[in-house]
Amino acid sequence: MRIAILSRGAANYTTRRLKEEAIARGHEVKVINYSKCYMTIEKSNPMVYYKGKPLTGFDAVIPRIAQSYTKYGCAVVRQFEMQGVYTPTKSIAINRSRDKLRTYQLLARDGVGVPKTVFAHETADFEDVIKKAGGAPLIVKVARGTHGNGVVLAETEKAAKAVMQAFYVEGVSFLVQEFVKESAGEDIRAIVVGSQVVASIKRQSLDDDFRSNTHQGGVGKIVKLTPEEERTALRAARAMNLSICGVDMMRSSRGPLVLEVNSSASIKTPEMLSTRNVAAKMIEYIEKNAKQRNRKDRVGA
Repeated sequence: MRIAILSRGAANYTTRRLKEEAIARGHEVKVINYSKCYMTIEKSNPMVYYKGKPLTGFDAVIPRIAQSYTKYGCAVVRQFEMQGVYTPTKSIAINRSRDKLRTYQLLARDGVGVPKTVFAHETADFEDVIKKAGGAPLIVKVARGTHGNGVVLAETEKAAKAVMQAFYVEGVSFLVQEFVKESAGEDIRAIVVGSQVVASIKRQSLDDDFRSNTHQGGVGKIVKLTPEEERTALRAARAMNLSICGVDMMRSSRGPLVLEVNSSASIKTPEMLSTRNVAAKMIEYIEKNAKQRNRKDRVGA
């Protein structure tokens, strides 16, 4: 097979591991910086160009689209989809996963547990927002953020109002979310490939930071998921129509609650801690499914 990995960094751990495993299994691989691609739009001839040459003849593309390049990266993926090239991660699913509100709406609709959440933009009725979210302490986060950025723990109603006021003045859409005390500072990331959870880790914050992201200095360790947690991860992936993804969950007194479904989750920590060959599982999945035509998206939103 000829495989294109759409990534802005060939040295990125996940990109490098995917390339290594694909080559080891006899495939031809090209890492393409999607931000430097350009496209021509004309009747029945969707083309993508890179360094002056057309990108054709690929059997599969693996998107590794950065948060800050979501819109353009998805356009490049979509152009390959228009050519009929197989991708395990569709452009519309990437777009969904980058919108926190849309993610929570779809997960809740499909019966997946999520933290109680209130979404707001221009409302100044901060007291009612706080009440609807269950009262302080609360998590206030921007609707589009990543790696724990744009997330604030408001321990009092006064602090919550101040944060919401700041977002309100800036015209930023924000989410106000219940604070689940029993899981403060830790969460679980499950790597889903197809119908399996192929690796899972627990991420624990340092220095009393309520955020557990390893990008914020958190540390990880291997964790065994409960049957309910595994079902929740798989159900969340299906709800977002993502066959390969990372599902972030926290443990609560009422069961696992999904925080995020990451369409370009890093496999570095899961591989290094679990010693499982996650990259190989991803390539195997692509091998089994690349001969099929891109299936119709059935999420409906």
